[in-house]
Amino acid sequence: MLPRLAPCLFLLALGWAVCAAQTAPLPPPLPPPKLEPLPEAPPPPPLPPSAESDAELEPQVTVIHRENETIEEFRVKGRLTMIKVTPAHGRPYYLVADGEGSFARRDSLDSGLRVPMWLLFSF
Repeated sequence: MLPRLAPCLFLLALGWAVCAAQTAPLPPPLPPPKLEPLPEAPPPPPLPPSAESDAELEPQVTVIHRENETIEEFRVKGRLTMIKVTPAHGRPYYLVADGEGSFARRDSLDSGLRVPMWLLFSF
């Protein structure tokens, strides 16, 4: 008889605890916080004056249309640095200056460096 009475006593004690918790008075509400104005942010620094050297560093592109291909020449400070050749049929390729006055052919401008991007954690 005692094993049957234990669950009933437990439920009765649990019900009494829930009723006692519901009848407890609530604490008074907290007053709203006082907000102080934020200090004014300093003005941003002035932009540097535009220099002629910036225009010289920007590449100048010359496009030459031919019957079988399109050639784009990229020059920086008047010096030819790269040529992009787009044939009428096929994939474009690049001729990149190596610094000694000759050009090396590259099928893409991708450096070939592959950074691992493994997923370690996910939330």
